[in-house]
Amino acid sequence: MATLLLGAAGSLVGGAFFGPLGAVAGRALGALGGSVVDGALLGGSRSNVVQGSRLSDLDVMTSSAGAPVPRVYGRARLAGQVIWATRLEEVVSTQVQSSGGKSSRAQKVTTTTISYAYFASFALGLCEGEVTRIGRIWADGKPLDTSGLTVRAYLGSADQPPDPWIEAKQGAGNAPAYRGLAYLVFERLPLAKFGNRVPQITVEVERAVGRLEPLVKAVTLIPGSTEFGYDPRQVQRVLGRGAYGAENRHVTGAESDLEASLDQLQAACPNLQRVSLVVTWFGDDLRAGACTVRPKVERAVKDTIPYGWTVGWLPRLLAPLVSDHDGRPAYGGTPADASVIAAIQNLNARGLKVTLNPFVMMDIAPGNGRPDPWSGAAAQPAYPWRGRITCDPAPGRAGSPDGGAGADAQVAALFGTAQPGHFSNYFGGILYMGPAEWSLRRMVLHYAFLAQMAGGVETFLIGSEFA
Repeated sequence: MATLLLGAAGSLVGGAFFGPLGAVAGRALGALGGSVVDGALLGGSRSNVVQGSRLSDLDVMTSSAGAPVPRVYGRARLAGQVIWATRLEEVVSTQVQSSGGKSSRAQKVTTTTISYAYFASFALGLCEGEVTRIGRIWADGKPLDTSGLTVRAYLGSADQPPDPWIEAKQGAGNAPAYRGLAYLVFERLPLAKFGNRVPQITVEVERAVGRLEPLVKAVTLIPGSTEFGYDPRQVQRVLGRGAYGAENRHVTGAESDLEASLDQLQAACPNLQRVSLVVTWFGDDLRAGACTVRPKVERAVKDTIPYGWTVGWLPRLLAPLVSDHDGRPAYGGTPADASVIAAIQNLNARGLKVTLNPFVMMDIAPGNGRPDPWSGAAAQPAYPWRGRITCDPAPGRAGSPDGGAGADAQVAALFGTAQPGHFSNYFGGILYMGPAEWSLRRMVLHYAFLAQMAGGVETFLIGSEFA
């Protein structure tokens, strides 16, 4: 009040003696003096309490008594029934902020904010077990990212144990195991993003009914040309300051695409024993004597975390690009060495035996201007099969060196002269100190050394589809 009164009085006096400028100065001085008077009259401090929204009912969602237990064949999306739950857990947090009070006469204002967070713990019965896999989860119709949540799946086996969280709440020996029932347990599900309520949960459930899946004992893991797709850890692309995009994670139920696919594979094929891991370098010519075989990347500039792309000590900026097709890369890039090592170690940890398959893809774009050894045309066909690499001219054409020393020389140029002693482990990367060539021998020996760094593989496959 004093601030208003003295400000008005200062404006009146200043205007009377010094005109408009005096009125402005008088109001400012009067308001300043009034604030000092207000501080002295109103005392030293004031406290405010801000209370957040709080639930009056802490009960979790209910289920229907006597609801039938579904039996799944193939794949189905089920809503399920709540078979166990606790009351919602309420967590109270308090934050205190102070403002003002910088001088002896200024008023200090203390604001205490009390907020409430809620967590739900419950078990959701799904269907009769035993099922092959429990897959994606939706909350209120939207995919639920479970990477930061504690969700446990039970497939409904006849000997599945009680859930440890339920047992901790019910007491040892008092928790049912729900044997023969497939179900999920959500442990302390945060409810803030669901409006502080338990969302409607639906779940993808799979049960194999065919005879093929149990017979599968070996598979090939492709595409072979994927810069980070083989890494079981999440790799992100840096889009800008504080902005990131997924490089190898397009699922919600696992840390990476590889983890999700291998989980599904082992669930669907319980007798799986071996995986052939295909890793690609790129050839650029059908003429054996002119063809180089080397790693390539999709883009010259791409920042990624937690590590950048390298093959050996070749960085992204020095690696050639794959060709474009309709404005996009025709292939994915060569897998980063770190991703291949991580994939081999992950497969070994799963109890799977690994075959490493260094593979050549032909990156020959349309209009390449390279003579075709098979037809004599001015350009080679676009993106041909690697098995078409041959001597020049090809067998059956006039002047072909097939079967002679000329063909031997061309094939020798394709293979190169790299030796095992040219490779070494230098600060965690494969350092090559051999002839300046990009050849089949360099590719094969590079991956032989990399397999050793990863802990070893069962089999090494060389020259696949060259004939």
